[in-house]
Amino acid sequence: MPRPSRQIAEGSSDRADVAPVFNALRRLVHVMHAASRETERRLGVTGAQLFVLTQLRATPSMSINALAERTMTHQSTVSVVVRRLVRRKLVKKVRAADDARRVELTLTRSGMALMRRAPEVMQVRLARAIEEIAIDDRAVLARGLDHLVQELGAENTPAAMFFEARS
Repeated sequence: MPRPSRQIAEGSSDRADVAPVFNALRRLVHVMHAASRETERRLGVTGAQLFVLTQLRATPSMSINALAERTMTHQSTVSVVVRRLVRRKLVKKVRAADDARRVELTLTRSGMALMRRAPEVMQVRLARAIEEIAIDDRAVLARGLDHLVQELGAENTPAAMFFEARS
């Protein structure tokens, strides 16, 4: 449950300190959303779906759990995206050669063709940019973002992939 709001007085030094953070978040959300919309317009897949396809291209034949790890999301979250990609015949599920109980995911010919036309996915760029931040600064950033999530009462909200509809 969100905490009661605390008013920031007009012209206070707090507002001056908040504005740069607020504007940086706006820019990040805008660039991520715009990239996802453009990907969907050009390729017919969402940015989240392109991120999954990118990971499958990098490591063909991957399990759902391995894919979840590579996309830094929960297995149930990436499963929803994979299900949509399988329906679109961009990804196929194949029984593992060494263990028939295990399913591996691979790109189909259509999936490979789409990836040949695809730009670099924004999530890869974002991950690379975060990796470029000094490790101590990254820890501070993570703590600050965690604090924001808690202040907004969103700590129990699933961390879905960027701009992917949930179902």
